[in-house]
Amino acid sequence: MDAHAGLPHLQPLLLFLAIAGLVMPLLARARVSQVVAFLCAGALVGPYGLGRLAADQPWLGALTIADGEGVRGLAELGVMFMLFVIGLELSARQLWSLRRWVLGVGSAQWLGTGALIAGIALAFGHGHETALVLGLGLAMSSTAVVMQLLGESGQTRSTVGRTSFAVLLLQDIAVVPLLILLGLMTAAGAGGTASGFAWLLLTALAKAALAVALILLLGRLVLTPLFRRVSVTTQADSFMALTLLAALGVAALTGSAGLSMALGAFLAGLMLSETEYRHAALQAIEPFKGLLMGLFFVSVGMSLDLVTVAADALWLAGSVIGLYALKSAVLFALFRLFGLARGDAAEAALLLGQAGEFALIVIGIALSAGLLDARTGNFMLLVATLSMFMTPLAAKAGGALHRRFDGAADTAGDGATAQGLPEREDVVIIAGFGRVGQRVARVLDRAGLPWVAIERHVAAAARHHAAGRTVIVGDAGSPSLLHHLGAGRARALVVTMDDPAAARHVVHSLHSEFPALPLIARARDGAHAAELRAAGASEVIPEALEAALQLGDHVLAQLDVSPAQRSELIDAERRSAD
Repeated sequence: MDAHAGLPHLQPLLLFLAIAGLVMPLLARARVSQVVAFLCAGALVGPYGLGRLAADQPWLGALTIADGEGVRGLAELGVMFMLFVIGLELSARQLWSLRRWVLGVGSAQWLGTGALIAGIALAFGHGHETALVLGLGLAMSSTAVVMQLLGESGQTRSTVGRTSFAVLLLQDIAVVPLLILLGLMTAAGAGGTASGFAWLLLTALAKAALAVALILLLGRLVLTPLFRRVSVTTQADSFMALTLLAALGVAALTGSAGLSMALGAFLAGLMLSETEYRHAALQAIEPFKGLLMGLFFVSVGMSLDLVTVAADALWLAGSVIGLYALKSAVLFALFRLFGLARGDAAEAALLLGQAGEFALIVIGIALSAGLLDARTGNFMLLVATLSMFMTPLAAKAGGALHRRFDGAADTAGDGATAQGLPEREDVVIIAGFGRVGQRVARVLDRAGLPWVAIERHVAAAARHHAAGRTVIVGDAGSPSLLHHLGAGRARALVVTMDDPAAARHVVHSLHSEFPALPLIARARDGAHAAELRAAGASEVIPEALEAALQLGDHVLAQLDVSPAQRSELIDAERRSAD
């Protein structure tokens, strides 16, 4: 009996985990982009790489992914989780602020580039249906590749990152009418009427709009109450399961309504982005997203047939460069028309010049439906895949142009992070939002200084969040959460927690991760203060000592001791306690 019979696709997954866990760290040290590394790994271990040699050299079978169907199914989850994270990092207000870029640049780019590509296809003798499929399909860029590269370079929240995301978001939404159009074109080949197709298109779009509205309403009524029932700190497994359920459940709902499942995952993230659970959800989903995105890039690389590339090298090279140049030129012109600086426009245009994962899907569906002949369809699949390989190099060129045109690239954005939190360098993070934490926050408010508080008790965090305070649910001792909050740029972190052991854990954990971050901690007594200093606290305030010193100061005042002498006596006692 086969030991792996009960575990389908085990060998491909083991090979992928070996690539991700053993090979990727080595390439990261060599400063190789993860996107490039995973794409090349996919081309190497796929059926058109080592797979061609496995028949003659059976031992290569262990290093080959011969059948990518199971891998591709899991890889699609990576795209969904990435869109879920993007939704979490936005807010409805920020999304509304992007409407000019989404509806203006995004729609003009998709339709304009699609028309130009369709015109070129017609000039090469293709029919109208083929030209339309190729135009609208290849006009779409890769959300997966672009957002991964922006994340690697720390530009997700920059001007380039926000405008690129706006264009990609319109394209994700445009998948819906495009898939409907493909269905109508297939039906047209089967003998439908034009008026019937128009009615089907209108009803399908109305159904899609109604589905999105119902999903958003359902999320507001259901998701937040569900998350309030689960403790982030004491029920971490349940919280993770609920986060995965939210992402995949809403994606399944949009899929059943005929919409993109990736769009559904984005909507789920957007619904949670307005709650106090957004950062805890980010923590829960991040490991899944990273691994599955790697799997997605491996699956794209696996589709690259190197023999065919070599046979049609000149045509493929010309087509890939032509596609990239055309899309980048259109995008640059639109970005400049809408007021973007030259450097930002050039970098964003070169970042978005490739064809995307939805182009692969659209061309694949068109092939199955007979809307494209096999030779044209397979050639264009190769063009789309190779354009993804080209993106990291084009992105580097875009960064160089940005620096040449406008000086240093903007990587910090315009003062507000995608999480809606202050990004000024004088932000203070408060760990624990009980009585002491609230008083610290009031002092900072009086000084006009921004702060964000982390509270582990769900009910308390929800109450403060509802009152408009920047309080989130989470474990203050989690380095990943502090990275999401921008602790590396913070002015200080104040530990105000009641629990001595929890306070010691937070100080030790954060001092190890952020040694330059000033840590100011509240201590119960002298012994606790010594423990916190040993753990890495910069300043420790023993509450019993300070209360005693204040009492002593008031007693001295009643005894008519002068303010200067009182201050000297109190300071001397404080020093002796240290």
